[in-house]
Amino acid sequence: MKLGNKIIVVVISIIGLYAGFLIVSDLATISDKISNFNTNFIPLIFLLVTSGWLVLFLRWHVLLRNAKIFIPVKDSFLIYTAGFSLTIIPGKVGELLKSQLLKSKFNIPRTKTVPVVLLEQLYTVIGIITISLFGIWYFELGIYVFSFFLIALIVVLTLISSRKLFDKAIQFLGKRKFTSKFVTPLSSSYDSIKHGTRGRILFVSSGLSVIFWFIESATVFLILMAFGITDIEFLKVIPTYTTSILLGILSFLPMGVGVVEGSLVGFFSLQGIETSLAFTVVIIIRLFTRWYPVSFGFIMLKISGGLKLRETDDT
Repeated sequence: MKLGNKIIVVVISIIGLYAGFLIVSDLATISDKISNFNTNFIPLIFLLVTSGWLVLFLRWHVLLRNAKIFIPVKDSFLIYTAGFSLTIIPGKVGELLKSQLLKSKFNIPRTKTVPVVLLEQLYTVIGIITISLFGIWYFELGIYVFSFFLIALIVVLTLISSRKLFDKAIQFLGKRKFTSKFVTPLSSSYDSIKHGTRGRILFVSSGLSVIFWFIESATVFLILMAFGITDIEFLKVIPTYTTSILLGILSFLPMGVGVVEGSLVGFFSLQGIETSLAFTVVIIIRLFTRWYPVSFGFIMLKISGGLKLRETDDT
């Protein structure tokens, strides 16, 4: 299936999912709740979300330099933000778009850039687990999800520390149909991944990831305030939001669509927010934190010529 067709199919599916939520909800009530949103918060919300992008871009820039990849900052920013667009696409195209753009524009081998993309995902998880520690005891359910991902992260870092263990894990993945496609890029990326998780780069990238999740949690807190919800402390918002994101990651769905929304509505409801209001708040949160970046990413993808890319076997 061509990239454009994949995008259309996924977007239609997601629209259908959101429409389903609206159908089973009270549309009149939701409309009334949205009308109570304080629009004075919008500029600050946009500023926070965009600031989060800059933090992630700085992490991308640091990881590229660590991999001895040097490209103009303007092109790097264009490629990085173009990658936002295909976060809605599961599978190889969505994950390796930035590698494909670097290959197309600068002839940088994907064997050199794939590890950077993989490290980004690893540091994203490290960041969300770290910030979950702030206030985790305010949200009991989050402790179980946090513990699961913390154990998984320790296992991954242990595998990275030993080539022998890493190779055994690769052999195991190769026997599973779902994970077999990751075997080749992972196997050839071991040295780069290990180098990218040692010393100063580990602390800098982890720190930037924590800052990003702090900013995103602050965005959620502001949206709650814009709806007049002031009885949920910021330290409780952090684990509530990050737990829903972790569950979305666990689902393997693009952006955790459906899982993040459903779990976050449930978590807010447990904290005393009326279900219809919780649903409205969650939709607004997702529009700002995920669909705003995706929309911006499509603009950058068009400018970068990424829509014309096709998957190839080039290295």
